Amino acid sequence: MRGLIALWRLAAAVLQVLGGALICALLFPFLKPAQRMAHVGRWSARMLRALGIRLEAQGAVHPGPVLLVANHISWVDILAVNAVYPARFVSKADVKHWPFLGWLVACGGTLFIERERKRDALRVVHQIAEALKSGDVVAVFPEGTTGDGHGLLPFHANLLQAAIATESPVQPVVLSYRDAASMVSQAASYVGDTSLAQSLWSTVTADKLVARVVVENAQGTRHADRRALAEHLREAILGRLQEDRA
Repeated sequence: MRGLIALWRLAAAVLQVLGGALICALLFPFLKPAQRMAHVGRWSARMLRALGIRLEAQGAVHPGPVLLVANHISWVDILAVNAVYPARFVSKADVKHWPFLGWLVACGGTLFIERERKRDALRVVHQIAEALKSGDVVAVFPEGTTGDGHGLLPFHANLLQAAIATESPVQPVVLSYRDAASMVSQAASYVGDTSLAQSLWSTVTADKLVARVVVENAQGTRHADRRALAEHLREAILGRLQEDRA
């Protein structure tokens, strides 16, 4: 029975992907950026439902341009955040080269970074700064890679410089997953040698998978030190994770 449910969810997800592609190809060229992001939010919510994931959200995103700073567990993170408040994400450049999906991700306004090249971070900092100046909401994963959901990896501070340079607020976003078997679900995890296909199958076969998005209060960045800011944001996110599991 679980296998049949998983196949049904996969079929529904494929339909959502195809629908999203049509929206990108046929509608996006004629829409304003805000209208595009509204479509991204609605599509992300539909995709979560197709995958069998229930969304829980708490808190509100600061009005106007803001840099969202989130912990990173899975590719599902992007869907969960976008369903709460659509944002332009910074993603690894590898994603851009995924067949078909890379084009779809780029269509949503994603900024791509080659993390292996230290100098590329400066280019992306400038892109984030320009996006913030234009009034966009941008989201980053300062861990630089995914974790298992139990703790946090060290935060890289480079991309935070964009918020400091533009004096835009930063806002911690705390992501977590639970299911019928565990308060810290591994169903959606995408770590180590796990392939995207394996992670997708684990996600659609999960029982009562819940994605929880907690948006903490926004913080100012004027005259901030980026390394100190990164550590402060990490402590805020880790504190909320520990509090929710107490």
